[in-house]
Amino acid sequence: MESQDGTIALTGQIGLIWKQTKAPLLVSFLKVVVVLCLAMSVMLFVERVYMGIVIVFLRLLGRKPKKMYKWEAVKDDVELGNSSYPMVLIQIPMYNEKEVYQLSIGAACGLSWPADRIIIQVLDDSTDRAIKSMVEQECKRWASKGINIKYEIRDNRNGYKAGALKEGMKHSYVNQCDYVAIFDADFQPEPDFLYRTIPFLINNPEIALVQALNSDECLMTRMQEMSLDYHFIVEQEVGSSTYAFFGFNGTAGVWRISALNEAGGWKDRTTVEDMDLAVRASLKGWKFVYVGNLKVKNELPSTFKAYRYQQHRWSCGPANLFKKMAIEIIRNRKVSLWKKFYVIYSFFFVRKIVAHIVTFVFYCVVLPTTVFVPEVQVPKWGAVYIPSIITLLNAVGTPRSLHLVMFWILFENVMSLHRTKATFIGLLEAGRVNEWVVTEKLGDALKAKSGAKAPKRTHIRMGERLHLLELGVGAYLFFCGCYDMGFGKNRYFIFLFLQSMAFFIAGFGYVGTFVPTS
Repeated sequence: MESQDGTIALTGQIGLIWKQTKAPLLVSFLKVVVVLCLAMSVMLFVERVYMGIVIVFLRLLGRKPKKMYKWEAVKDDVELGNSSYPMVLIQIPMYNEKEVYQLSIGAACGLSWPADRIIIQVLDDSTDRAIKSMVEQECKRWASKGINIKYEIRDNRNGYKAGALKEGMKHSYVNQCDYVAIFDADFQPEPDFLYRTIPFLINNPEIALVQALNSDECLMTRMQEMSLDYHFIVEQEVGSSTYAFFGFNGTAGVWRISALNEAGGWKDRTTVEDMDLAVRASLKGWKFVYVGNLKVKNELPSTFKAYRYQQHRWSCGPANLFKKMAIEIIRNRKVSLWKKFYVIYSFFFVRKIVAHIVTFVFYCVVLPTTVFVPEVQVPKWGAVYIPSIITLLNAVGTPRSLHLVMFWILFENVMSLHRTKATFIGLLEAGRVNEWVVTEKLGDALKAKSGAKAPKRTHIRMGERLHLLELGVGAYLFFCGCYDMGFGKNRYFIFLFLQSMAFFIAGFGYVGTFVPTS
């Protein structure tokens, strides 16, 4: 009896302590965080609405790149012959690209440009000797057909892709070239790619970069497509048309070599060497052009593991670059104050930092936590209206996938966990700040395996499929949903249950394509 009384007394003391600390500490802290999250939501909302308005005007006015800049097709000259065509270097960086090396090399060798005015450079950093041998043999095969192709290797992988591209530019034959086109190993340009991009550079000496548009193996790639289409169709087109600046995608683009060199060349100080180069070139006064109607076939990550690594790099790198370059951008005297504001506030702060943090912190942590603290109210405009409008503005770039918008929201919230973590790692320059894991490519392997007879049994290590972070967040959201349904007044439980299920699905490894090993 005494033991039972003691337990009741202890429970009462704990409840009293909770009540005494809740008001001055948790409630006050949560109110401050809610205000910060609402402020970030408004920033993101204004940014999205602004870009939506700009893109509508661009469509109404018909402001195509060919109307904004001088463009004349490269023509044959009877007297000069092929020398009327500028020399172009094609760089293809590779790392153990067994599934796609033939596709990318074949596409590059198939470009319709005079054979004596193009040099194809395969930069092979492969560590697998068998793959290295296959890539080399493929280059020799094309060389035997009269293609000017160079197979280049180095002794180390210092600087990863940036290091390979930088080393590639050091070869003496590069001095013959005026422009360099870069294609990752999974990119396959159409034969007329150079004919549609090089004229911008020839006729407009102020332009440094011409960028083309960079899937659907599974539902996960459809989710990526919605995010990427917004990035390309809205963000890059707005940047190209209004400020002549956007972040280089690292592939499917053509650089003026003199501009690349003036900007300082390739640097490996972050994992977004492409964005780094673009920002430095922009600060030198160079302009960029985005050609939205020129598409280059490529492969989106089909496995959740590959996508997580890619998103870590794409979130950590920009945050780290922002930390390194913010002061340099402010002090720069070659670009206008308005362009500085755009690069620092809009391009970096809102899109690369605020967008990641507010998505996870607000919708996956703060909003669920308020169900336990009824004293903290989130206004409906912040919890429902603004997120809904932002979602619709994000989705308009991919109208064919509008029916998947609910899945996209849940999936983006799951990925925001890793993007937020990576953003803080980049800002704080923590342990994994320079981690570079090459995105796994499947090439035609998925089609081949789906067409073949599947093995009867596939053994999968459970540890490889479990993702504890996702499972932990999913459990918390599920608990919040149960509490809200039983005791709360917010009616968030429908969203909380759906979002928790999305985290559980990801946590148990049921997102993306699984390619069985036979």
